[in-house]
Amino acid sequence: MSRRVDTDALRKDYAEVPQSTSAGRDRGLLLATATVVVFSGVWLGAGLVHVWSHPWVGWLLLPVTAVLAGCTCWSVSRNSELDAGTRRFWWHLTLACGLFALGIVANTFDAVGGPAPSQQVGPVTLVLYLAVLGTVLWALLRLPSWQRSRSDWIRFGADAGIVLLTVGTLIWHFSLRDHERWVAQTGTAGPMLAITVVAGLSMATFVKVAFAGAGRLDRRAVYILAIGSAVSSALGSLSPFLIDRPYLSTSILAVPVAAFSIHLAAVSQQRAGNRQPLPRRSRQKISLVPYLAIAVTDILLLTSDISDPVQVRAMEVIAVALTAFVVVRQVIALRDNQRLLGTVDGQLNQLREYQVQLTHQATHDSLTGAGNRALFEQYTCGLLADGETFFVALLDLDDFKAVNDRLGHRVGDQLIQETSRRLSAVLGGNGLLTRLGGDEFAVVVQAADDVPALLEQLVVAVGQPAELDGATLRSGVSIGVTASRPDDDPAELLRRADVAMYAAKGTGGNGWQWFDPAMDIAADDSARLAADLRTALRDDQFFLLFQPIVSLPTGAATGVEALLRWQHPERGLVPPDVFIPVAERIGVINELGSWVFARACRQSADWAARYGDTAPMRISVNVSARQLADPHFVDAVTATLRETGADTRHLLIEVTETAVLNAGIAIEQLHRLKALGLRIALDDFGTGHSSLSLLLTCPVDVLKVDKSFVSGETAGRAADIIVKNIIGFTRDFGIAAVAEGVETAEQAEHLHRVGYRLAQGYHFGRPMAAEAFENRYLDKPAEVLSY
Repeated sequence: MSRRVDTDALRKDYAEVPQSTSAGRDRGLLLATATVVVFSGVWLGAGLVHVWSHPWVGWLLLPVTAVLAGCTCWSVSRNSELDAGTRRFWWHLTLACGLFALGIVANTFDAVGGPAPSQQVGPVTLVLYLAVLGTVLWALLRLPSWQRSRSDWIRFGADAGIVLLTVGTLIWHFSLRDHERWVAQTGTAGPMLAITVVAGLSMATFVKVAFAGAGRLDRRAVYILAIGSAVSSALGSLSPFLIDRPYLSTSILAVPVAAFSIHLAAVSQQRAGNRQPLPRRSRQKISLVPYLAIAVTDILLLTSDISDPVQVRAMEVIAVALTAFVVVRQVIALRDNQRLLGTVDGQLNQLREYQVQLTHQATHDSLTGAGNRALFEQYTCGLLADGETFFVALLDLDDFKAVNDRLGHRVGDQLIQETSRRLSAVLGGNGLLTRLGGDEFAVVVQAADDVPALLEQLVVAVGQPAELDGATLRSGVSIGVTASRPDDDPAELLRRADVAMYAAKGTGGNGWQWFDPAMDIAADDSARLAADLRTALRDDQFFLLFQPIVSLPTGAATGVEALLRWQHPERGLVPPDVFIPVAERIGVINELGSWVFARACRQSADWAARYGDTAPMRISVNVSARQLADPHFVDAVTATLRETGADTRHLLIEVTETAVLNAGIAIEQLHRLKALGLRIALDDFGTGHSSLSLLLTCPVDVLKVDKSFVSGETAGRAADIIVKNIIGFTRDFGIAAVAEGVETAEQAEHLHRVGYRLAQGYHFGRPMAAEAFENRYLDKPAEVLSY
C-alpha cells in the first residue's frame, strides 16, 4: 500500500530550513559580539580599581567584533530581496568593517606592543579609523534622498548648523580645551580629530535620516548606527580622564560598541527585508532641537569659568551664532506656516465653493438650471410653515412626445431649455420656477391678483415659434393651477394642480384651468376609465360602425367612414369623445388605430370579394396625430395591407388639420401613404389654423367640410359663404369635397345647388353595423360618384 507524499509541504519545509539556519546563525554571531562588549565593559571597569598585569587581554577579542559585524553586513549585501541601493550600502559597510578590524589591530599594537602600555595612537591606526569613517559617510551620502523644496533645504541647513555647532561646542568644552593633556597622553592630536569626526558623523547620520531620507534602508538600522557612533565617540572622549592609568583606554569599550552597533543594524536590516521603511517622523519632533541646543549652550555659558575671558567670549560667540541659526529657522518656519495657512484658506474656500455647487446641484435641474422637485418641496414647505397663501401652477407641453419621436431627444432637450428660458423671462423675480421632470414645470407665485394675467403670459410665451436645430416648432402648453390650503403638503398641491392640468388638456390644450373639487371626481372616473381601456382591446370590447358617404342628389352610397365604438361591460356604450382623449393620454391610441385600420382593411376586402363593382368605393379610416408621429406607422400600414389583401384604391386615410400642422414628419408620412396607393382626406376642414396653406404641402385628395358650416347653431349666412367658396377652390385644385353634418333634405338640396356632389350626415344614415349597411345600400345597385 503506497503512501501519498505532500510534495508542496516538503518543498515548503526545505525552503524554510536555510532561512531558519541563517536566522539562528545571525543571532549567534550577534550574541558573541554582545558578549565581547560586556567583557570589555567589565575589563575597563575593573581596571579602574585594579592594575592589569597583562593589558593585552582586553584588546584580544576586539578585532573579532569587527569581523563578525562584517560577516553579517556581507550576508545582508547578498540578499537578493533588497534593492540595489540598499545592497550597495551594506557592501560599503562590509568594507568599513574590514578596515575597522585592521584599525583595531593597529590600535592594539600601539597600546600594548611597546615596551610599556600606553594610550598612544599611531598614524596607521588614525588613517584606518578615518578610512572607516569616510567609507560609512560615503555610503550614507549615496543613499537616495526625498524631494525637498528650497525652504526645506534652508531649514535643513539651519538645523544642521545648530546640531553641528552644539556638538562641536560640547566636544570643545569637554575635550578639546584640554588638548595639551591629549597630546601629552597620546603623543598626537589624532585621537581628538578622530573623536570629533566620529561625533560629527553620528550627527550627520541623525540629520540624514531625519531630513534627507535613507531610501529603502531600514530606518531602525540607521538609528542604531547613529546612536552607536554617538556612544562610541562619547566613550572615546573619556580617555583624558585615564591619564594616570596608561594601561587602560576607553577605546577598549568604544571599539566593540561601534562594532556591535554595526552588527545590530545589519541584523535589523536582515529582518526587515525589502519592506517599506517606517514613516518618517513629523517635523514637530525635530523642531525641539534648536531650543535644546540653546538651552545646552546657555548652561555651558553660565557654568563657564568667568576668570577665563577667552572661554567666556567663545561661549558668547557660540550663543549668538546659535541664536542666529534659530532666528533664521523660525523665520522660515513662520513663512512656511503663513503659506500653509494661505493654502488651507484657499482649500477651505474651494471646499465652500464645492459645497455651494453641490447644494445647487441637489436643488436645481441640470438641463435647464431651474429648480428641481427638491427645491419645490423645500420652498413650498417654507411657505406653508409661515402660513403664507400662494398658488402652484403645473405646466405640461402639449404633444411633447411627438417632438421627441419626430426630431429626436436632442431637439426635445433644446425645446425644454427654450421653454424654461421663456418661463423664467415671464416670471422674473415674482415666483419660483422648477422643472419636475420630462416636460413638466411648476411655478409658485404669491400675488393672487396677477395669477390669471401671469398664466396668460406663460401660455403666449410658450406658444411662440421656436427655431431649433433647423426646425420651426410651435408648442402649446396646458396649465393647471391651485391655491394653497393650511393643511396642504407639496404632494397634495402638485396632485391638485395635475388634475387641473389634465382638465386643461381635455379642453384641447394650450390653455389653463383652475382646480375645482369636481375635477377630483372626474379625475377618478378618468383613471378608472383609463384602467379599463388598457384591457378593453384584449377583451374584445371594441367594434366598428360604418356611416355612409353618398352621392348628391341621388343619395346612393359611394363610400363609408369606419367609426370606432366601445361597449363597456358596466358603463355600456362609451362615446368616442370620452375615451379617445383618454387613449391619447395613456398612450394606447396607436394600438387602437392599428386595430381599426386592420378591421377596415378586412371589411373592404370582404365587400370587394362579395359585391364586386357595387361594393363601397372608399372606406375612410381616421388616423391620429400620434400615429403619424410614429416613425414605424407606414411600415405597419404596409404590413397590414399585405396581410389582409385589401386594395389600396378602396381605402381613404382621414387626418385632421391639427395632426399635420407644423409637423414635418406627418407630411412625410402622408406622402409615403400616398405612394402606397392610398388616398388622403383632410377632415374637419376650416376649423384649424392656416387651412389653405396645408393644400400646398399636404397631398390632399378629399376635403371634408366641417359640419359647423353646414348645420347647427353656427351655420348661417357667413357659413354659407364659406361653403360656397370652399367648393369653388376645390374645383380649381382638383380636389373632391364632402360636406359633413347634413341633417335635412333642405341642407342636401342647398349643397347640391351650390356645387357639392358628396355628403355625409344623419339625413342619409347614422353609423351602423356592416350587415345593416349591406342590407340598406349594397343590395340596391346604383350609379355612384367616384372620389
